[in-house]
Parts: sequence; structure tokens; C-alpha cells
Amino acid sequence: MRVVVYLFLKMWQNRWFTLSTLAGLTVAAAFSMSIPMYADGTLKRLVAESLREETKGLPAASLYMKYQAAGGGETDSEGLAEVNRWIEEELPGRIAFPVEASSRRFALPPSTVRKMHSDEASSVGRLARMELASQSLPKEDMRIVEGKMPRDGMRESAVEALVLSETMNRNGWKIGDTFYYDAKKAEGGTKRLIVRIVGSYRLNDETAADLAIDGKEKLAETLLVGQETMETLLKDNGLSLDSAGWFYAFDLSEIRIGDLSPLIRELGRLEININQKLENTKVNVSFLDMLYDFKRQSLRLQAMLFALAAPVLAMATYFVTLNARQSLERQKGDIAVLHSRGASPKQIVLLYAIEAVILGAVALLIGLALAWFMAKTIGSAGGFLSFVNRRSIPVGWNAQTWLFGIVATSIAALATTIPVRKYAEASIVEHTRRRGGKNGRPAWHRYGLDVALLAVSGAGWYMLDSGRVASVDPTDGRIEPVIFVFPALFVFAAGLTCLRLFPLLLRFWKVVAGNRMPVTLHLTMTQLLRSASTFYPLMILLVLTIGLGVYDSSAARTMDANASDRIAYRYGSDVVLQTAWEGVQDEEDQNKTYYNEPPFGAYSRLEGVEAAARVMRSTAKIEIGGKPAGSGQLIGIDNVDFSKVAEFRKDLFSRHPSDYLDALGTTEQAALVSEAFAAKYGLKAGDALRLTIGYGNEPVVLVVVGTVPYWPSLYPEEYPFIVANLDYLYRQIEKIPYEVWLNMKPGAKLSPVLNALAERGIAVTRADDARGQVVALRNHPAQGGVFGILSLGFLVSLLVSLLGYLIFWFFALSRRSAQLGILRAMGLSRAQLTGMLLLEQLFTTGLSVAAGLGIGKAASRLYLPFLQGSSADGSPQVPPFRIVFEAADTMKLWAATGIMLFAGACALAWQLRRLRISQAVKLGEER
Repeated sequence: MRVVVYLFLKMWQNRWFTLSTLAGLTVAAAFSMSIPMYADGTLKRLVAESLREETKGLPAASLYMKYQAAGGGETDSEGLAEVNRWIEEELPGRIAFPVEASSRRFALPPSTVRKMHSDEASSVGRLARMELASQSLPKEDMRIVEGKMPRDGMRESAVEALVLSETMNRNGWKIGDTFYYDAKKAEGGTKRLIVRIVGSYRLNDETAADLAIDGKEKLAETLLVGQETMETLLKDNGLSLDSAGWFYAFDLSEIRIGDLSPLIRELGRLEININQKLENTKVNVSFLDMLYDFKRQSLRLQAMLFALAAPVLAMATYFVTLNARQSLERQKGDIAVLHSRGASPKQIVLLYAIEAVILGAVALLIGLALAWFMAKTIGSAGGFLSFVNRRSIPVGWNAQTWLFGIVATSIAALATTIPVRKYAEASIVEHTRRRGGKNGRPAWHRYGLDVALLAVSGAGWYMLDSGRVASVDPTDGRIEPVIFVFPALFVFAAGLTCLRLFPLLLRFWKVVAGNRMPVTLHLTMTQLLRSASTFYPLMILLVLTIGLGVYDSSAARTMDANASDRIAYRYGSDVVLQTAWEGVQDEEDQNKTYYNEPPFGAYSRLEGVEAAARVMRSTAKIEIGGKPAGSGQLIGIDNVDFSKVAEFRKDLFSRHPSDYLDALGTTEQAALVSEAFAAKYGLKAGDALRLTIGYGNEPVVLVVVGTVPYWPSLYPEEYPFIVANLDYLYRQIEKIPYEVWLNMKPGAKLSPVLNALAERGIAVTRADDARGQVVALRNHPAQGGVFGILSLGFLVSLLVSLLGYLIFWFFALSRRSAQLGILRAMGLSRAQLTGMLLLEQLFTTGLSVAAGLGIGKAASRLYLPFLQGSSADGSPQVPPFRIVFEAADTMKLWAATGIMLFAGACALAWQLRRLRISQAVKLGEER
């Protein structure tokens, strides 16, 4: 009990270090727990989307198990009863999700049925092939049209049955008709059954999930009997069963990541389990592949998010370690006293380990609530540091949340305990002896760890460049986590390497300035040179924060910009419409059609539309100088209208895009040609092209007025392209239906446009909304998760750096109170002391920020080009890839740095105001 009291007293005495350590542990716990929470919510969204999409008319989470008799052998009655019991009673519990729909069907081999008591002439053409079967149909799915429900068992040597009313009408049957049904016997041969129709029914909902397998088509060929009747026929009459089927549709809307593995194992063994109970029973339909896909996406998403979060978690752990070391430096006298009074090093380490466990447990509880908020924040990210008000992702706690939180907290807590051993082994005499020693070079400097890590990051760049490690999955265009691991390693290694140059830079400055430096600057240089290694932990923290912030912001901006560019280029405008044209076939040639152009003026007067343009596409055969030059893509435009709707990326062209459009207006025969095609055939301005277009190979002569590398919606790698004036083309050839490109007003919806066109009698056969594609891409859980983690990680790293910065300077000023008091007693004014400390902050923080900015931009230039590749939909990387740096992001970094400097200045001013010379300049121990 005394130990616990002493522990809490010690924590209270060092409460600021205790609170900062708790903050670091909380950040590590919350950030690590937010990732599985977000991935869990993402899985629910993916499941919800899959449940909305039907595969082959079945609900997404469908199971269908079927027994098919082999060669008409004897039916294993006991095995059938056991498998039926297991499927109906045990299987739903093993799946452990609500059952949305289920059905069961037992059927005898189909037979041709013939009426009893009818003359042969009237029965001609009345034969029908039917199945005698029992099928579970809930009362809400059917209604009796005529007659009654059949009774169980044999009634007057006949079997009572229900028949679908449509089947009754088609065959001319009526209630009370009796039929012969030849059923196969288990020992061979057949047994003639008498089946009497006692009722007809209709289905209330033909699309009900219960009927997903054995639906109306199957029921139309079925004489439906009760389950007990079927069991009686099989047992008492020795009949052979043809097939048995069981169908389930499960509700997976509440599925979690932790449910995937058990469910996959259960479904993986399902066929083995049912086949052991009844041979020839198989699983015909399963959602096992869907679960594998969910698990693959979930694991990939978590791997990606953890790769992004790893540097931030490392920074949080480093912050906790840095804080622990400073706290231990402050308490090393107390530790030495404990050691000298008989406490063993193990007991001292155990004491601090208990403190770490207490703080870790508190951090885990606080972090759990904070993780929920972080996961919601990640789900609302629409870009880097851009959060939108979208439909919230369902977030909850699960086993993985606790696991990741406990692991992260344990690692961070362990990092606070490891340094204790060094201090616990020092006695009071050794402690006093070490106080006068100088700080040596850090271990990473002595052993060249920075150079080794830089070599590893360089090897990673080489593997990415050579293709030995893929940065983009070639199957679906998803980004691999490695693209964020190597850059983070590079930023860390380059930051450590830059710190090697820090003392050299100070010496160079001191040599250049010589004796001309003011006293405050001289004292600053001297202090930094003598104690450079004490500033390294803070500088590493700042370099990592700024460097990773620059890289992460550039990565997010680059991914978003290039994806948006690719979509904008593919469509060419905000909205692309294809309308139905009225056509008249040629009387002499049925393959030729004459089209009537619908009124184009209706498009420009639509609500929400800024401008509209006609864009005609056609394939043309090209001749140059009388020689064939292959085929190309011809696009006809109105240059004035096209300039108002087309999306041009101006850095793709040597001149402004309007110059090319103006060139098209110089003459009606003007044409723009793709650069690669022009270079291949040596085309120049003024050269003539002869094109044959359309079904009739109608000739058109064009004159080259310019060459362009790219053009919206045209891909020069696939086909050479030619841009010409649409009105001139229509005067030379029969009209070909064109597309309508629309430039929409900000925030305008497409549905009102389509409704207005429908009211005016214009039928739209295709409508592509590029804006919707961009929004869908940004809302994709993987893309949103990347943006969310990058944004949240950047904010967390800034918070960690700010806390580390304040704690470092608070500890440094407390430790140097005697030195500052002596300088004050020697005649330095309070303003000079303040200036000296501000210069220290400016040198360390300023150089760290400058190094971080440079290293972050270098990492972006080196590693971001590996993000380019094919997209998930297979479209090429056109227009060319570009790396984006936003000035606003850099300004945010500078603002954060300014806040840290201001906070540090306030802290040192407050500390200097508290300084008492009589207390600072004294004999004895300094606290």
C-alpha cells in the first residue's frame, strides 16, 4: 500500500510529465483503435452495397444445398431425416445471422400425368409432365384461389395436391380432377399413385426471397403436397426421392470483421458436413466467394491504413519515450536515492512499470471514446484536410479494436519503461559524477543508423522503379501500402542525416561571423555547439512532422488531382448525353439510314446548364498524298461552343487551348491532328488530308492547321485523332448522330435536365456525369480512408509535435535555471536572456522546419511518380501524371510552426519571470 501511495505522490509531483505521457499513450491507443473501427464500418457499407445488388436473381447472402439421387437408388431415409434436421435446426445457429428467407423442397422424379375417368379422345393433348413435391410456402406468399388446402397422408387411396392456378387454366384442369402419377420405387420399377387436385393458388409476390430458387417456373410444373404426405410416401410406400433442396437467405447487414473468419470456416466445411450425413448432397449456391472478397478488401484496407498510420504511431511512441527520458532526467536524483537506500534495479523498474500500466489502462479507456470520433472523422474525409457532411459510416467496437489498442498501448508503455533500467543502476555517487559529464554523440550517429536507413529507402526506390515491388495492384488499380512505407523511412533517415550537418552548420556560421556576433547570438551558438545532441530528439520530431506532412499532403492532393483529371479527360465535360435520333432507311439499301437532327437549341435553355456543345465522333480512313495512312478517330465540333464546355488541362499544350480552337475558325476545312500521327507522316501546317467517313465512304478533304498532343476524350495511344469543324463535315457527308456535352452550373443536378428533355420529347439513351464519377471515387471507402488517415495523421502529428515542443523547452528551462541565473547575475538583462533563448528556438525549430519541407518535397518527387498506373476501370493514365503541391498546405505547416514558436516564447517568458537569482545561484542540489 505504501508503494502505491508513493507512486501516486511521485506522479503528482511530476504531474505535467505524467499528463503528457498519458496524452501520448491516449493518442497511440485511439489512433490504432480507430483503424479497425473504420474498417469494420467500411465492411458494413460494402455488405450493404452488395445486398442491394442481386446476383443471378438471388439475394447476396444465399445458400442452396441440394441432394440429387444417383441412378434411382434407394433413398437413405435416416440420412435424409438427419440432414434435414441439421440444416433446419443447426445450420442457422452456426451461421449466426438473421434468416431473411428460407425454403425446403422434396420432389419425386417427374412423371407424365393422365386424367382418370376420361375418354381417350378428350385426353389427347392434355398430357402434362409434373413433379409431385412438397415445398415450404409461407402463408403470406400464397393465397388459395379455389378449393382448399390438401390434407396430409393418403385420402381414399389418393394423394391430395395443390396446383398453381395458371397451370390449371393452361391445362384445362378443375378442382376434383384425379390423375395417375407413376413414381419410381426404391427397389426398382414404378408404383402408380392417384393424385387428386383439391385446390388452386396464386403467388402474392413472385419476387419473394423464399422463391429465389424454386420460384413460379418450378411451381408451375408441381403437384404440391404437404411435408408429412411426402414423408409417408417415402417411408410407407417405399418410393425413391429424386431431389431435395434447402435454400437460405441471410441478413449480413450487421456483419463485422471478426465474423468473417468463423463464417468462412463454417461455409468452407458446409459441403463436407452435409455430405457426411447424406451422400450426393452438395452446396450449389454459396456466398463464400463474397466473404472472401470482403475479407480481402478489409485486410487490404487495414494494411493500407496501418501503413499510413505507422509513422504517426511511431511518432507518438517516440514522443512518449522522449517525454519519459526527460521525466527520468528530472527524477534521476530520486532514483539514485532509492538505489542507495537498498532498492534493487528490478524493484525500481517494476515501480515505473506499474506506473506505465496504470497510465496505459487509463489511456486505453479514454482512447476508446476518442477512437470512435477519429473513425467518424476518417469516414467523412473528402480530401486532404477536407471533411464533408456525408452519410455516416456505422462505427462500433469489436475484438480487433481492443486488440490493436492494447498492442499499441503496450508498446508505447514499454517504451516509457525501457529507459528506467539505465537510471536504476546508478547510485547517488554515480549520479553526482555524471552530472558534470558532456553529452556524447547519439547511438544512431555513432553506428551510422541514419546512413543504413537511407540505403534501405534507396533500395526501396530502386525496387519500385525496377518493378520488383508493385506500388499499384495491376488487377484493380488499388494503391499498395508500400508506397507509403518507403517514403516515411526516407523522411526519417534523411532527417537523421541532416542532423549530422547541424553542428557543422553552426561551426561554419561561427567562423564566418567571428567576433562580430552580439553577446546573445554568441551565447546561443556556444550553447548549441556544446549541447547539440540534447536538441536532436526535438529536431527529429519536428523534421518527421513537417516532412511527413508535406509528403502526405502532396500524396493526397496528387491522387485526387490525377484521378479527377483522368475522369475529366475521359468524358471531356461535366455531362455527356447521347440522344435517340429519328432515322429513315434507304429504300434501295437497308443498311443505310438517313437521320433527322433533333433541335439543339433546347439544351442551352435547360435549368442548371451553363453551356452546351455538339460533338460528333466517327471512325475515318485517312489518305495522305494519295496513300492510305490507316484509320483514325474523327471528332467534329463547333469551336466556339466547345470552348465553353470542354475540360482542358493547360499544362498539356505548348500554347493556350483557345489558340487551337481559333485556328479551327480560320477556314472551314481546318483540322487539328494528333502530334504522334503528324510526326509519323511528317505532316505540317497547310498539308491536305483526305478522309472517307461513314457507311458510304464519303470523301472529305481537310487542311492541317496545327498539331496537339492530347484532346479531351481522345487517346492518341489507341488511335490517331483529327479534330475538324462539325458544320463543314455535315455539308460533306450524311449526318451522323452526335453527343451533347454540357457544362453544368455549380451544384446543379442532372436529373432535372433529363426530366426536362423527356418533357420536350428528346429521348436520352446515355447520360454520363463526370462529376458523379469524381464524387463516387472520393466516397469510396478505400479512397476516403486514405484521405482520412492522412489528414487525421497530420493533425495528430502536429499535436504531438506541439506537446513535445512545449515539454522539451519547459524541461530545458527548468534544468538550466542555475545557468540562466548566473548569466542574469553577471549582468545580462532579462531581454537578452529572452533573446538568447528565442534564438535557440529559432535555430533549432527553423532549421528543422526547413529540413522537413525540403525532405518532404524530395520524398514526393522520388516516390509519388510510382502512384501512376492503370485505374480500376482499366483507363490509361491520360493526361500524364503530375505531382501536386498546394500552397495552402505549406501555409498550414508554417502556421503550425508559428504557433509552436509563439507557445515556446510564452513559456520561456513565463519561466524567466519566475526566475529568482537568489534561488538560482546557490550551493547544493538543483532540482
